[in-house]
Amino acid sequence: MVLPTTISRDSEARSAPPQNFQEEAEPPRPRRPPAFYSSVFAQIEEVGWGRLVTATGDDGVSCLAFRVMDEQGRQHLLEVTLPMNYPACPPSISADVPCLPKLQWSKLSRLKDVVCQFQEHLKNLQNYWCTMDDIDKALWVVDPTKPSYAMSHRRIALGDDCYILLHVDAHKPSSLPECRFLGTDGKLERLIKNWRKNRKRWTADKKFHENLSTVLDFELPQPPSVSIKDDQQADCGICYATHLPIDDELGTDSGCATDYTCENSSCDRAFHSVCLRDWLCTITTTRQSFDVLFGNCPYCSEPVAVKIAEH
Repeated sequence: MVLPTTISRDSEARSAPPQNFQEEAEPPRPRRPPAFYSSVFAQIEEVGWGRLVTATGDDGVSCLAFRVMDEQGRQHLLEVTLPMNYPACPPSISADVPCLPKLQWSKLSRLKDVVCQFQEHLKNLQNYWCTMDDIDKALWVVDPTKPSYAMSHRRIALGDDCYILLHVDAHKPSSLPECRFLGTDGKLERLIKNWRKNRKRWTADKKFHENLSTVLDFELPQPPSVSIKDDQQADCGICYATHLPIDDELGTDSGCATDYTCENSSCDRAFHSVCLRDWLCTITTTRQSFDVLFGNCPYCSEPVAVKIAEH
């Protein structure tokens, strides 16, 4: 009896003719002509190798970053990306500015033309940055804490848990800004009313913080970091007034100036003792020992202590 021949799967696999798998080859990456590199190196030379910060990209020179100084000594980083068909097509640029210039470009243009146009654009933004500097120095800016040159908004504390969110037009920084008030509705009514009533009093010949104070019709609080000269009396960090009102209910504190200063040298915020005492009484973490209240500075959280009013 003849048994039928059987073939195992392994032997079948071994005897099967090998299959040719055609691997999909990656498409060749476009390469720039050698003349491109020599041209770019020559153009960098025209701008100045000392101003070149980085040179990156798929070929090492397709993305360039140059350091550019404006009239006021501010340093800006201009990033220039060169397309494959450069210089037939213009490069793209990016920088930390509120708006970018529209490049004027031709086939004969070079990198130095990009840098020159950007420098000219920076000249047009000087008034804008001077305005933002005035805001940051004279007003109590709570956001952003570390503004960049491109940020055109500021959230400013007005006191009493009220804020104003401002957007400054980079092209017309001296004009009336867009604004939005934040806080408790009842406390904002007077601010909104004054803004609507006095907005026409905004003039281009005044500094920004002076205009804002005029339109809102009250003296704006200074930033906590502002130091007061020895011959000037500091405003209270709670009521934002130099002197307390003259009132019989205040007793000996009536009309007095600020008489307490935070011992933290980096804070040095001044207060009326009565204001600080009343504020500490509203804080649940405040401790009392005999006739002294112990708590933390509302600005820097350093320990403060103030006597309780004598009755």
